[in-house]
Amino acid sequence: MKHKQPITIYTSQRAGGISQAPFQSLNLSYGVGDSVSAVKENRHRLKAKLNIHTLLSARQTHGDAIFTTDTVLVEDTEVDKYDALMTNNSGIGLMIQQADCQAVTLFDPVNHAIAAIHCGWMGSVQNIISKTVLAMTTQYKSVASDLLATISPSLGPCCAEFVNHATELPPFFLDFQVKENYFDFWAVSQMQLESEGIKNKNITVARQCTSCSSDYFSYRRACREGTGQTGRFATVIILH
Repeated sequence: MKHKQPITIYTSQRAGGISQAPFQSLNLSYGVGDSVSAVKENRHRLKAKLNIHTLLSARQTHGDAIFTTDTVLVEDTEVDKYDALMTNNSGIGLMIQQADCQAVTLFDPVNHAIAAIHCGWMGSVQNIISKTVLAMTTQYKSVASDLLATISPSLGPCCAEFVNHATELPPFFLDFQVKENYFDFWAVSQMQLESEGIKNKNITVARQCTSCSSDYFSYRRACREGTGQTGRFATVIILH
């Protein structure tokens, strides 16, 4: 999607790359067992489509660490053990790799800064969204009510089954239970964004379930199919 403001937000799909099964075809992750050369070419194609030279990504760990760069990157960079990325530098694609987890993006149109958050259920429990909003207010003097947020295609309430939710999720997540063992994590993220002061009208939710749609890589779907192995699509936000 494109905003009138000077940013681009783009979510890839699984078609258009060179990776072979079970990663066919536009797998963008080096960490799932695909060949390095295939992922490198797939990322090159993504950058060409977005007309950018560099991607900043992370070897995500479902934690709450935030990486900030405000310098020019001369080549693609992948940092270790981070799940959120921030910059006020133009031309860098902040890339979140996904196979059901949410990518939540933040844009400050006043101070011209962006963030990209990898938010699976563990990220929701740790409230990495809140921590990233706080980091933007500290680093860039952002005001939460100015921020624009998006929630990417990701696991929907139709497929977000957590049979062990009593031990995995905090009790208040029951407010977001849609039926027995199923939860609406889109609504959880929207609540966490609004709790930090982001206006409801400034939050866009894709409302597309990656487990239901074969257009995207999905770990849940791969498990249903008996393989448990799949690639990663990506959401990228760029400040121009």
